[in-house]
Amino acid sequence: MKLKTLASALIVSGIMSQTVAAAELEISVQNLTHGNQFTPILIAAHDGDSHLFQAGEMATPALQKMAEGGDIADLAAAVTGAGGVTSENPAGGLLFPGAHVDSIMLDTLTMTHLSVTAMLLPTNDAFVGLDAWEIPTEAGTYTLNLNAYDAGTEANDEIINGGGAAGTPGIPAAPGMDGGANGTGVMDGSSNDKVHIHPGVLGDTDPNGGASDLDSRIHRWLNPVARITVVVK
Repeated sequence: MKLKTLASALIVSGIMSQTVAAAELEISVQNLTHGNQFTPILIAAHDGDSHLFQAGEMATPALQKMAEGGDIADLAAAVTGAGGVTSENPAGGLLFPGAHVDSIMLDTLTMTHLSVTAMLLPTNDAFVGLDAWEIPTEAGTYTLNLNAYDAGTEANDEIINGGGAAGTPGIPAAPGMDGGANGTGVMDGSSNDKVHIHPGVLGDTDPNGGASDLDSRIHRWLNPVARITVVVK
């Protein structure tokens, strides 16, 4: 049965103490990449049947808008429309490589699961993802390392052309002003049109041509790409 649609953790560790109801969280998010930025981050608390995305499933239009252009508005509206709560854009814009945003307070009310997402720039449709992590009911500090996912909605041509609208090929921008130009385009032979682990970017070292507008010395990554720390009060 398909769950209704509203980041998968590699590592979970907890320092636990007294038992409490999952209610108030203090969250921090860190960008672990060498040279990629995160667009505005969406943190959502929701019920166990809801998802911002699911690996192996088709991306929703709301997820596509976020993954291709960094627009979290429709995802956030879906969460609140289903009774969930959100923290939207806690970094106040882009989260740069190595940077972190701390002390994000989120009252989960009666919600039991946590999801996180943000687009990676510069990419075609890559995003940081945590999918419906069950919030512990014991107080403590929990650390999760997050993968980058491919929304499966756009070929990874690695061409920077300002194409941030859903369904418009290309990469919106390289915020670090470290992208190239005049690339002929990477041939993306993948036929996987569902959400899946992102293969990473290829890039090249020619800033004025080559196949890619991305710099392989700066923009390539290996998972995980983000770390989230959740303090359950």
